[in-house]
Amino acid sequence: MRYDFDELIERRGTGCVKWDENPSGDIIPLWVADMDFKAAPAILEAVRKRAEHGVFGYTHVGEDYYDAVISWFERRHQWRIRREEIMYTTGVVPAMSVAIKALTMPGEKVVMLSPDYNCFFSSIRNNGCEVSECVLRLADNNRFEVDWDDFEAKCADEKTTLFLLCNPHNPTGRVWSKDELERMNDICLRHGVKVVSDEIHCELMMPGHTFQPFAAVSERCRENCVVLNSPSKSFNIAGLQVANIICVRPDWRRRIDRAININEVCDVNPFGPVALIAAYNESEEWLDELNEYLWGNYRALCDFVAKHLPRWKVCPLEGTYLVWVDIKATGMSAQQYADRLLQQANVWVNPGTMYGPQSGEGYIRLNIACPRSRLMQALERISLSEK
Repeated sequence: MRYDFDELIERRGTGCVKWDENPSGDIIPLWVADMDFKAAPAILEAVRKRAEHGVFGYTHVGEDYYDAVISWFERRHQWRIRREEIMYTTGVVPAMSVAIKALTMPGEKVVMLSPDYNCFFSSIRNNGCEVSECVLRLADNNRFEVDWDDFEAKCADEKTTLFLLCNPHNPTGRVWSKDELERMNDICLRHGVKVVSDEIHCELMMPGHTFQPFAAVSERCRENCVVLNSPSKSFNIAGLQVANIICVRPDWRRRIDRAININEVCDVNPFGPVALIAAYNESEEWLDELNEYLWGNYRALCDFVAKHLPRWKVCPLEGTYLVWVDIKATGMSAQQYADRLLQQANVWVNPGTMYGPQSGEGYIRLNIACPRSRLMQALERISLSEK
């Protein structure tokens, strides 16, 4: 491989949430969705050049920014985005919040596929709406699927006006197929439900799986959705705070633009746009090698679990770098088991209940976006704590 993903980079003491949230002790953090790899060289160079300028005032987002977004999604995902459809903001979570604010009224219900990204719950509630959970169904192959009858029932509720989708899905690692996305939209259209699709993990694909943008499924999908995306997760630049809201409908865009300004998330910092341009224009090879490395980490984890952690059941990873693990055989709750790993193994993972108090019970989530030696060290510690 051309790029060194095995490099062990010291992150303690740098202000990094993942490592400095609990600086005491020899803790290996496999919790928050943040990679332990340096960003692609082109991004590092672009940020360095911008820093050398020395003036960090208000930032103008130029046409080269929009060109980079349009070019990336057209050549990589065959999705043609028009310039006027793109609205930038500081991150996908703020984008989610403004989309909910713009497209719902307080007291209405927002459907989500549970377990789901924890900020979905808070963003819905912070905008005065009610969470409506459609709990994913576990198939015989340990792969999560939509309970279509329940999804239709939730959408048919007269109070439901929005479906908040995680595509690909965090935390279960599912990559939704074109047929699944089209079926979701058909149900939503039947009941007058709009779709907001969080696609922040869209470039993190494992072998045999292809990301399908919701808006590129069909014209009917494109007209009924708002897409949220960012290079932040795929290129490890979340701290540079830049994301996009893609919406084809002018009336929805006007409402979203108004919500962006109401929420005061209309300005990005000087490093976000240059990092996005470098990511989308110059870092595709780096991304492809990253995905190969992440797949190697997943296979190493599965092999280790098969030999040394018999009470674990690892769910298939189709996308993201977040592995969903069934730990019900331990006899402990998700929180109890996560606490035990932190206290006895010095390994920090997320309890599944973060992603749904009921639907996430009996699971933990592991972040495998780290050098393989560090991942194996964490697994060895966990194995020893199980004895």
